[in-house]
Amino acid sequence: MLELVGLRKTYPGFALSLSLAVSPGQTLALLGPSGSGKTTLLRLIAGLEAPEAGQVWLGTTDLTPLPPEARGVGFVFQDYALFPHLSVYENIAFGLREARWEAQQVRARVAELLELTHLEPHAQKRPHQLSGGERQRVALARALAPRPRVLLLDEPLGALDLKLRWELLWELRAILRQVRVPTLVVTHDHAEAFALAEQVALLREGRVVQQGTPERLYRRPKTLWVAAFLGQRNLFSPKESLELGLPARPHLLPQEAIGLGEGEEAQVQERTFKGPTVVLELRWRGHRLFWEGPEPGLYPGDRVGVRIDWSKAVPLEEEAVAPSL
Repeated sequence: MLELVGLRKTYPGFALSLSLAVSPGQTLALLGPSGSGKTTLLRLIAGLEAPEAGQVWLGTTDLTPLPPEARGVGFVFQDYALFPHLSVYENIAFGLREARWEAQQVRARVAELLELTHLEPHAQKRPHQLSGGERQRVALARALAPRPRVLLLDEPLGALDLKLRWELLWELRAILRQVRVPTLVVTHDHAEAFALAEQVALLREGRVVQQGTPERLYRRPKTLWVAAFLGQRNLFSPKESLELGLPARPHLLPQEAIGLGEGEEAQVQERTFKGPTVVLELRWRGHRLFWEGPEPGLYPGDRVGVRIDWSKAVPLEEEAVAPSL
Protein backbone atom coordinates (compact mmCIF):
# COMPACT_ATOMS: atom_id res chain seq x y z
CA MET A 1 0.00 0.00 0.00
CA LEU A 2 1.14 3.53 -0.83
CA GLU A 3 0.50 5.94 2.04
CA LEU A 4 1.06 9.69 2.12
CA VAL A 5 1.10 10.85 5.73
CA GLY A 6 0.80 14.56 6.56
CA LEU A 7 2.53 15.56 3.33
CA ARG A 8 3.16 19.29 3.00
CA LYS A 9 4.73 21.50 0.34
CA THR A 10 4.40 25.28 0.01
CA TYR A 11 5.07 27.83 -2.70
CA PRO A 12 4.29 31.55 -2.71
CA GLY A 13 0.50 31.73 -2.62
CA PHE A 14 -0.05 27.97 -2.48
CA ALA A 15 0.14 25.18 0.11
CA LEU A 16 -0.34 21.46 -0.42
CA SER A 17 -1.25 19.59 2.76
CA LEU A 18 -2.83 16.13 2.73
CA SER A 19 -2.82 12.45 3.65
CA LEU A 20 -3.83 9.77 1.16
CA ALA A 21 -3.64 6.00 0.67
CA VAL A 22 -3.69 3.76 -2.41
CA SER A 23 -4.41 0.06 -1.84
CA PRO A 24 -2.39 -2.68 -3.56
CA GLY A 25 -3.48 -3.07 -7.19
CA GLN A 26 -5.78 -0.03 -7.01
CA THR A 27 -5.98 2.88 -9.44
CA LEU A 28 -6.70 6.22 -7.76
CA ALA A 29 -7.41 9.33 -9.81
CA LEU A 30 -6.26 12.73 -8.57
CA LEU A 31 -8.94 15.02 -9.94
CA GLY A 32 -9.06 18.78 -9.70
CA PRO A 33 -8.73 22.11 -11.51
CA SER A 34 -5.43 23.53 -12.71
CA GLY A 35 -3.27 24.65 -9.80
CA SER A 36 -4.85 22.33 -7.24
CA GLY A 37 -1.57 20.48 -6.56
CA LYS A 38 -2.05 17.28 -8.57
CA THR A 39 1.28 17.26 -10.42
CA THR A 40 3.14 18.55 -7.36
CA LEU A 41 1.86 15.54 -5.43
CA LEU A 42 3.17 13.14 -8.09
CA ARG A 43 6.57 14.82 -8.01
CA LEU A 44 6.72 14.46 -4.21
CA ILE A 45 5.93 10.75 -4.47
CA ALA A 46 8.53 10.25 -7.20
CA GLY A 47 11.21 12.10 -5.22
CA LEU A 48 11.58 14.86 -7.82
CA GLU A 49 10.70 17.36 -5.09
CA ALA A 50 11.12 17.12 -1.31
CA PRO A 51 8.24 17.71 1.11
CA GLU A 52 8.61 20.19 3.95
CA ALA A 53 6.80 17.78 6.26
CA GLY A 54 5.28 14.31 6.18
CA GLN A 55 6.28 10.94 4.76
CA VAL A 56 5.73 8.80 1.68
CA TRP A 57 5.37 5.14 2.67
CA LEU A 58 5.30 2.10 0.39
CA GLY A 59 4.39 -0.85 2.57
CA THR A 60 6.85 -0.73 5.46
CA THR A 61 9.42 1.36 3.57
CA ASP A 62 9.72 5.11 4.12
CA LEU A 63 10.50 6.45 0.64
CA THR A 64 10.87 10.05 1.80
CA PRO A 65 14.68 10.09 2.23
CA LEU A 66 15.35 7.95 -0.88
CA PRO A 67 16.47 9.37 -4.24
CA PRO A 68 14.09 8.91 -7.22
CA GLU A 69 16.02 5.97 -8.69
CA ALA A 70 15.75 3.99 -5.45
CA ARG A 71 11.98 4.36 -4.96
CA GLY A 72 10.66 1.80 -7.43
CA VAL A 73 8.31 4.37 -8.96
CA GLY A 74 7.33 4.47 -12.64
CA PHE A 75 6.43 7.93 -13.97
CA VAL A 76 4.65 8.74 -17.26
CA PHE A 77 5.09 12.46 -17.87
CA GLN A 78 2.47 14.56 -19.61
CA ASP A 79 4.74 15.11 -22.64
CA TYR A 80 5.91 11.44 -22.50
CA ALA A 81 9.63 12.49 -22.44
CA LEU A 82 10.70 9.77 -24.91
CA PHE A 83 14.27 9.63 -26.21
CA PRO A 84 13.91 10.91 -29.80
CA HIS A 85 17.07 9.18 -31.08
CA LEU A 86 16.08 5.73 -29.79
CA SER A 87 13.64 3.23 -31.28
CA VAL A 88 10.50 2.11 -29.47
CA TYR A 89 12.34 -1.07 -28.44
CA GLU A 90 15.35 0.86 -27.15
CA ASN A 91 13.18 3.39 -25.28
CA ILE A 92 11.50 0.55 -23.37
CA ALA A 93 14.81 -1.26 -22.79
CA PHE A 94 16.73 1.83 -21.64
CA GLY A 95 15.91 1.69 -17.94
CA LEU A 96 16.48 -2.06 -17.79
CA ARG A 97 19.99 -1.74 -19.19
CA GLU A 98 20.72 1.11 -16.80
CA ALA A 99 19.63 -1.22 -13.98
CA ARG A 100 22.05 -3.90 -15.25
CA TRP A 101 19.43 -6.44 -16.29
CA GLU A 102 20.86 -9.38 -18.21
CA ALA A 103 20.43 -9.22 -22.00
CA GLN A 104 18.06 -12.20 -22.09
CA GLN A 105 15.88 -10.66 -19.36
CA VAL A 106 15.78 -7.37 -21.25
CA ARG A 107 14.66 -9.06 -24.47
CA ALA A 108 11.96 -11.05 -22.68
CA ARG A 109 10.61 -8.07 -20.74
CA VAL A 110 10.54 -5.74 -23.75
CA ALA A 111 8.79 -8.40 -25.85
CA GLU A 112 6.21 -8.83 -23.08
CA LEU A 113 5.51 -5.10 -22.94
CA LEU A 114 5.38 -4.68 -26.73
CA GLU A 115 2.65 -7.31 -26.74
CA LEU A 116 0.81 -5.80 -23.76
CA THR A 117 0.71 -2.36 -25.38
CA HIS A 118 0.13 -3.60 -28.96
CA LEU A 119 3.37 -2.02 -30.18
CA GLU A 120 5.02 -5.04 -31.82
CA PRO A 121 4.67 -3.60 -35.37
CA HIS A 122 6.34 -0.37 -34.25
CA ALA A 123 9.30 -1.76 -32.30
CA GLN A 124 11.96 -0.32 -34.62
CA LYS A 125 10.32 3.05 -35.23
CA ARG A 126 11.48 6.25 -33.59
CA PRO A 127 9.10 8.55 -31.68
CA HIS A 128 8.66 11.04 -34.54
CA GLN A 129 7.28 8.22 -36.70
CA LEU A 130 4.51 7.40 -34.21
CA SER A 131 1.05 8.81 -33.58
CA GLY A 132 0.27 10.55 -30.29
CA GLY A 133 -1.49 7.45 -29.01
CA GLU A 134 1.45 5.21 -29.91
CA ARG A 135 3.89 7.54 -28.14
CA GLN A 136 1.67 7.42 -25.06
CA ARG A 137 1.81 3.62 -25.07
CA VAL A 138 5.61 3.65 -25.44
CA ALA A 139 5.88 5.93 -22.40
CA LEU A 140 3.62 3.59 -20.43
CA ALA A 141 5.61 0.51 -21.48
CA ARG A 142 8.89 2.20 -20.51
CA ALA A 143 7.49 3.12 -17.08
CA LEU A 144 6.28 -0.46 -16.52
CA ALA A 145 9.48 -2.11 -17.78
CA PRO A 146 11.42 -2.32 -14.46
CA ARG A 147 8.32 -3.67 -12.65
CA PRO A 148 7.72 -0.56 -10.52
CA ARG A 149 6.00 -0.87 -7.16
CA VAL A 150 3.99 2.30 -7.90
CA LEU A 151 2.92 3.86 -11.22
CA LEU A 152 2.30 7.62 -11.65
CA LEU A 153 0.52 9.01 -14.73
CA ASP A 154 0.42 12.79 -15.26
CA GLU A 155 -2.46 13.70 -17.62
CA PRO A 156 -1.68 10.61 -19.76
CA LEU A 157 -4.38 11.40 -22.33
CA GLY A 158 -4.26 15.19 -22.21
CA ALA A 159 -2.25 15.68 -25.42
CA LEU A 160 -4.60 13.58 -27.59
CA ASP A 161 -7.63 14.59 -29.63
CA LEU A 162 -11.04 13.66 -28.24
CA LYS A 163 -11.72 10.58 -30.39
CA LEU A 164 -8.27 9.07 -29.81
CA ARG A 165 -8.41 9.96 -26.12
CA TRP A 166 -11.49 7.83 -25.56
CA GLU A 167 -10.14 4.94 -27.63
CA LEU A 168 -6.92 4.91 -25.62
CA LEU A 169 -8.73 5.41 -22.34
CA TRP A 170 -10.25 1.92 -22.62
CA GLU A 171 -6.86 0.46 -23.61
CA LEU A 172 -5.16 2.15 -20.65
CA ARG A 173 -7.89 0.97 -18.29
CA ALA A 174 -7.45 -2.63 -19.50
CA ILE A 175 -3.65 -2.46 -19.09
CA LEU A 176 -3.91 -1.04 -15.55
CA ARG A 177 -6.38 -3.75 -14.59
CA GLN A 178 -3.96 -6.36 -15.94
CA VAL A 179 -0.71 -5.18 -14.34
CA ARG A 180 -2.35 -4.45 -10.94
CA VAL A 181 0.29 -1.95 -9.82
CA PRO A 182 -0.86 0.76 -7.33
CA THR A 183 -1.45 3.69 -9.69
CA LEU A 184 -2.14 7.41 -9.33
CA VAL A 185 -3.56 9.14 -12.41
CA VAL A 186 -3.70 12.93 -12.62
CA THR A 187 -6.53 14.46 -14.64
CA HIS A 188 -8.79 17.51 -14.67
CA ASP A 189 -11.51 15.59 -16.55
CA HIS A 190 -14.00 13.85 -14.27
CA ALA A 191 -15.17 11.51 -17.06
CA GLU A 192 -11.60 10.20 -17.49
CA ALA A 193 -11.18 9.83 -13.74
CA PHE A 194 -14.45 7.91 -13.41
CA ALA A 195 -13.56 5.56 -16.29
CA LEU A 196 -10.01 4.77 -15.15
CA ALA A 197 -10.09 4.64 -11.37
CA GLU A 198 -11.69 2.63 -8.60
CA GLN A 199 -11.19 5.58 -6.24
CA VAL A 200 -11.15 9.31 -6.94
CA ALA A 201 -9.60 12.00 -4.72
CA LEU A 202 -10.83 15.49 -5.55
CA LEU A 203 -8.24 18.20 -4.86
CA ARG A 204 -8.88 21.89 -4.34
CA GLU A 205 -6.17 24.37 -3.39
CA GLY A 206 -3.79 21.63 -2.22
CA ARG A 207 -6.27 19.70 -0.10
CA VAL A 208 -8.44 16.63 -0.59
CA VAL A 209 -12.02 17.88 -0.35
CA GLN A 210 -13.66 14.50 -1.00
CA GLN A 211 -12.59 10.95 -1.81
CA GLY A 212 -14.57 7.86 -2.76
CA THR A 213 -15.75 5.68 -5.61
CA PRO A 214 -16.80 7.49 -8.81
CA GLU A 215 -20.43 6.61 -8.12
CA ARG A 216 -20.27 7.88 -4.53
CA LEU A 217 -18.65 11.18 -5.51
CA TYR A 218 -21.11 11.86 -8.31
CA ARG A 219 -24.26 10.83 -6.46
CA ARG A 220 -23.30 12.12 -3.01
CA PRO A 221 -21.09 15.21 -3.40
CA LYS A 222 -20.37 16.98 -0.13
CA THR A 223 -20.56 20.61 -1.27
CA LEU A 224 -21.86 22.82 -4.06
CA TRP A 225 -18.30 23.21 -5.37
CA VAL A 226 -17.78 19.44 -5.62
CA ALA A 227 -21.15 18.92 -7.29
CA ALA A 228 -20.53 21.71 -9.82
CA PHE A 229 -17.00 20.50 -10.61
CA LEU A 230 -18.38 17.01 -11.32
CA GLY A 231 -20.88 18.41 -13.81
CA GLN A 232 -24.05 18.51 -11.72
CA ARG A 233 -26.36 21.37 -12.74
CA ASN A 234 -29.48 21.50 -10.56
CA LEU A 235 -27.82 23.14 -7.57
CA PHE A 236 -29.60 25.39 -5.10
CA SER A 237 -28.26 27.74 -2.44
CA PRO A 238 -29.72 27.71 1.10
CA LYS A 239 -31.99 30.64 0.15
CA GLU A 240 -33.20 28.93 -3.03
CA SER A 241 -33.67 25.64 -1.18
CA LEU A 242 -35.89 27.39 1.37
CA GLU A 243 -37.97 28.94 -1.44
CA LEU A 244 -38.53 25.43 -2.83
CA GLY A 245 -39.68 24.05 0.52
CA LEU A 246 -36.40 22.35 1.43
CA PRO A 247 -34.32 22.95 4.58
CA ALA A 248 -32.17 26.11 4.48
CA ARG A 249 -28.96 24.49 3.26
CA PRO A 250 -27.52 23.82 -0.21
CA HIS A 251 -29.14 21.02 -2.21
CA LEU A 252 -28.60 19.01 -5.38
CA LEU A 253 -31.60 17.84 -7.35
CA PRO A 254 -30.34 14.87 -9.42
CA GLN A 255 -31.76 13.93 -12.82
CA GLU A 256 -33.55 10.87 -11.42
CA ALA A 257 -35.63 13.21 -9.23
CA ILE A 258 -37.09 15.09 -12.23
CA GLY A 259 -39.84 13.79 -14.50
CA LEU A 260 -41.72 15.37 -17.41
CA GLY A 261 -45.45 14.94 -17.92
CA GLU A 262 -48.05 15.68 -15.28
CA GLY A 263 -47.11 18.21 -12.63
CA GLU A 264 -46.38 21.89 -12.18
CA GLU A 265 -46.05 23.81 -15.41
CA ALA A 266 -42.62 24.86 -16.65
CA GLN A 267 -41.52 26.63 -19.83
CA VAL A 268 -38.70 25.42 -22.07
CA GLN A 269 -36.03 28.16 -22.31
CA GLU A 270 -33.25 26.34 -24.19
CA ARG A 271 -32.75 22.98 -25.90
CA THR A 272 -29.40 21.26 -26.59
CA PHE A 273 -29.20 18.18 -28.79
CA LYS A 274 -26.46 15.75 -27.66
CA GLY A 275 -27.12 12.78 -29.94
CA PRO A 276 -28.62 10.07 -27.74
CA THR A 277 -30.02 12.62 -25.29
CA VAL A 278 -31.50 16.11 -25.25
CA VAL A 279 -30.91 18.73 -22.53
CA LEU A 280 -33.71 21.14 -21.72
CA GLU A 281 -33.32 24.30 -19.66
CA LEU A 282 -36.66 24.94 -17.99
CA ARG A 283 -38.06 27.94 -16.16
CA TRP A 284 -39.85 26.48 -13.16
CA ARG A 285 -41.04 28.19 -9.98
CA GLY A 286 -38.89 31.15 -10.94
CA HIS A 287 -35.74 28.98 -11.04
CA ARG A 288 -33.67 27.36 -13.78
CA LEU A 289 -34.06 23.60 -13.91
CA PHE A 290 -32.13 21.28 -16.24
CA TRP A 291 -33.58 18.02 -17.54
CA GLU A 292 -31.68 15.49 -19.70
CA GLY A 293 -33.06 12.36 -21.32
CA PRO A 294 -34.35 10.78 -24.55
CA GLU A 295 -35.96 12.99 -27.19
CA PRO A 296 -39.01 14.66 -25.53
CA GLY A 297 -40.23 16.54 -28.60
CA LEU A 298 -40.07 19.87 -26.78
CA TYR A 299 -38.62 23.18 -28.01
CA PRO A 300 -38.05 26.70 -26.64
CA GLY A 301 -41.37 28.32 -25.79
CA ASP A 302 -43.18 25.02 -25.18
CA ARG A 303 -44.80 24.35 -21.83
CA VAL A 304 -44.56 21.03 -19.99
CA GLY A 305 -45.56 19.58 -16.66
CA VAL A 306 -42.73 18.82 -14.22
CA ARG A 307 -42.93 16.44 -11.28
CA ILE A 308 -40.25 16.32 -8.60
CA ASP A 309 -39.46 13.44 -6.25
CA TRP A 310 -38.28 15.54 -3.31
CA SER A 311 -37.12 12.44 -1.44
CA LYS A 312 -34.21 12.23 -3.90
CA ALA A 313 -32.92 15.75 -3.20
CA VAL A 314 -29.33 15.55 -1.90
CA PRO A 315 -28.47 17.87 1.02
CA LEU A 316 -25.00 19.44 0.75
CA GLU A 317 -22.65 20.90 3.33
CA GLU A 318 -22.11 24.62 3.61
CA GLU A 319 -18.93 25.71 1.83
CA ALA A 320 -16.00 25.92 4.21
CA VAL A 321 -13.91 29.07 4.20
CA ALA A 322 -10.74 28.48 2.18
CA PRO A 323 -7.77 27.95 4.54
CA SER A 324 -5.21 30.70 4.76
CA LEU A 325 -1.77 29.99 3.33
